[in-house]
Amino acid sequence: MIGTVAMAKILIVEDDESLAESVRRFLLFDQHSIEISHDGMQAYEKLRDTMYDVILLDWELPGMTGIDILKRYRQNGGSTPIIMLTGKSTVRDKESGLDTGADDYLAKPFDMKELGARVRALLRRPAQIATKVTAFGNLQLDTARHGVIKDGESIALVPKEYQMLEFFMRHPNQVFSADVLLNQIWSGDLDTTTDAVRTVLKRLRKKIDPEQKLIRTVHGVGYILETTNN
Repeated sequence: MIGTVAMAKILIVEDDESLAESVRRFLLFDQHSIEISHDGMQAYEKLRDTMYDVILLDWELPGMTGIDILKRYRQNGGSTPIIMLTGKSTVRDKESGLDTGADDYLAKPFDMKELGARVRALLRRPAQIATKVTAFGNLQLDTARHGVIKDGESIALVPKEYQMLEFFMRHPNQVFSADVLLNQIWSGDLDTTTDAVRTVLKRLRKKIDPEQKLIRTVHGVGYILETTNN
């Protein structure tokens, strides 16, 4: 690998399952965490609920086109770098994609090494100033380091702890069962059970919420992050 970048969370939005799998396998060599969506509407739902470091977005998709996803995502404040992957290769098509908010454009068929280089280039960019730190009570989500700041002190979180806290902070005052959290945070990992959810939640609480005033258990239902407790 040329250059050094941290492990990133990447979403591949591509309806060609064979191509998506090939891209996934290639990017795994750089130790990235990869998620795949083959449907436009499903992809947009993922973008509303999950934070990614890079998005690889096909143009032609079932459910919602890539350009519509891009437009709505940017209009709603999404700032994650996006590479358009598409068979549309005219100058006008490229202008449309870039003017809508894409950071890069790669026409099919493409060389995997070139794709890898472009992903690394985006990951080396400094964090955008527009990216806001999410705050909740005395907590601030550190999006650059995937950690949290509590009362001014930095607290290191492992990836799943961070993802769980991020999910709760994006959906305050909503109750989520262990099954829902499992599907959201461990999506695609068929071997994981709800025991993993409870284990990560226990560790997260120990680090940021030992008195369980932030993330409350609703017995028989699930868990909730309540603003009324702040």
